[in-house]
Parts: sequence; C-alpha cells; structure tokens
Amino acid sequence: MHFLDQAKVFLKSGSGGPGAVSFRREKYEEYGGPNGGNGGKGGDIVFEAIPGLNTLIDFRYTQHFKAPRGKGGAGSNRTGAGGNDLVIRVPIGTQVLSEDKEEILADFTEAGEQVVFMRGGDGGRGNASYKTSTNRAPRQHGTGWPGEEMWVWLRLKLLADAGLVGLPNAGKSTFINAVTNAKAKVGDYPFTTTRPQLGVVSHKEREFVVADIPGLIEGAAEGAGIGDRFLGHIERCQVLLHLVDANGDDPAEAYRIVRGELENYGAGLTDKIEIIALNKVDLLDAELKEALMAELAEESGAEVLPLSGATGEGLEAVLDRLINAIVPPEVKKKEDDGGAEWSPI
Repeated sequence: MHFLDQAKVFLKSGSGGPGAVSFRREKYEEYGGPNGGNGGKGGDIVFEAIPGLNTLIDFRYTQHFKAPRGKGGAGSNRTGAGGNDLVIRVPIGTQVLSEDKEEILADFTEAGEQVVFMRGGDGGRGNASYKTSTNRAPRQHGTGWPGEEMWVWLRLKLLADAGLVGLPNAGKSTFINAVTNAKAKVGDYPFTTTRPQLGVVSHKEREFVVADIPGLIEGAAEGAGIGDRFLGHIERCQVLLHLVDANGDDPAEAYRIVRGELENYGAGLTDKIEIIALNKVDLLDAELKEALMAELAEESGAEVLPLSGATGEGLEAVLDRLINAIVPPEVKKKEDDGGAEWSPI
C-alpha cells in the first residue's frame, strides 16, 4: 500500500428536497384544501476516524464527495425522505484543514470519533404550510435549502508515542527493525527511508508505538533532501529518540544539524523529551566510544546512551528510558481530566 499523508478533496452536503403543491381531491368535498408535504432534509457530510488505516491513498483516486439530496414532499401531507448521510472514513490522526491550510477545522485523535462536518440543507415547505385564513388555497412552495460545499485538505499526522530523528544513515530503520516487526528498508545509502514507518514495541509488559521518519539534512526546512514535511508525524509524540551515527565525520555536528532543523520547523519539537543515543558503537573500540560519547554529551548537555541496533548492545537501556518517559494513554487521559501527575515509579 502506498503512503500518502496529504490530499485535497471537495465536499458537498445534500440539498433539501422541494415541498409539494397538492390539494385534497375527495368525493363529496367540493373545495379540498392544500395538503402538500415538506421536502426531506439533505444528507450530512460526516467524518469518522477508524483504526487499521495509516494512509490517505484512497483520496488520491476519489476527490469529490457529495451527499444525496432530500426527496420531494408529496400529497396527503407526506414529508419527503431525508438524504442519507455520507460517512467519510479517515485514519486516526487525520486533520481537516481549510483550503488555504491556515485553519484546522477538525482533528481526529481517537478511534470511533465522529464529526458532522457539513450539515445538509433543510427541505422546502409544502403548500399546506402556507395556508392562512386569507390564503386558503396557496400554490407556493419552498424549493429546499442548498447544501454546503467547500474544498478542504486532509493531512495525516501518525499517532506514535516515540519518534526517531537523526541524519540519513543514522541507523533509525535498523533500530525500529530490532525492536518491532516494522520491516523497514535498510541500505548503505542516504534516504533509504522515504516515508514514515510505524512499529509497536513490547517491553516489560507494556506496549508503545514508535515512528521512524526519513532522515534530516542541513537545510531540510528549506526543502533540502526530502525536506521537513514528514516532521508532522512526530508532532504528537511524547518523546524523541535522537540517534547519532558514531561513524560519522563529526557526531557533535550531526546532533547540532538535526536540532537546528527541529527548531526551524517549530511546533514544539525542541520542547519534547529527548533521549540521545550514539548508534553503531559496535564498530568502535572502547576508548573512541567513550570519547565520542563525552563530546556528544558536552554538546547536548544531556546523558548519551551507547547503542547498536545491529548487535542489540544498549537496546534494553534505551527502551527502559523510553518506557519511563511515555505516559500510558489511560493515565494521560486521567491527567488531562485533572487527575494526579503520573510517575513510572
């Protein structure tokens, strides 16, 4: 399945059905009164977030969504049938943006969440509703109110607890393959990962989701490399795991480059909890490993963990740090509702 995280679609709710013009025609009743019924309401446009989807690829081939209009009214004061609602199913983490992308109109973060995004038009009045003491036989009727229509953008931000960041070839795909069943592509060339990957980690009787995004290079905020468009997929993460290649020319400089791109992107990424790991340490001797870790710790001002996704060295310690930093969903919800602050201890 191809990955697509943005799509532009046209939405139109259903128009209301027309009211009826009708008069009673009954035996022995010379002057039958008006009995035209009202038109039915048009269908609504409804968005629903469902589990099991992680791409907007379906919206590449279908860009127009129109709810059915209401049926017309009929004689004997019969109201027309309402149009069926059109339910558009999207992945969890989808945002609905205005056409200019300046306003977030809806944001879906939970499975089963539904939003009536556009309401269908009301049905027109039948001639029975126009009857008055001075207008005993009205022939006017309402044609039904039109539905709403607009172009919107759908943008997917994958929901993950932890996000992997680093330069290309920092070993992010190797790490996610070592701790999950993601089966991310691994290669000895830059930008092996061209789209975000999700994996579920099971560690110490807990599970959490990790997101691997394509590597960043200097100038990504201006479009260099793959750019920074995929950084949106880690905006919702609680913690970032920053992997630095121990075999790079300058690990400290590599750290500075990625931090600079996160800062240029904004959205609070530099305010998130950050765990720093010097990756591929299996290729270093003990003395050089300690020297590079000390240099990286001085640059970042934080503790640096040794790691090798290929051999498994340091995996347990890194996963322990991630588990301690990630607040379980049920506890997080309780905190949001005003409960006590959570602690892993």
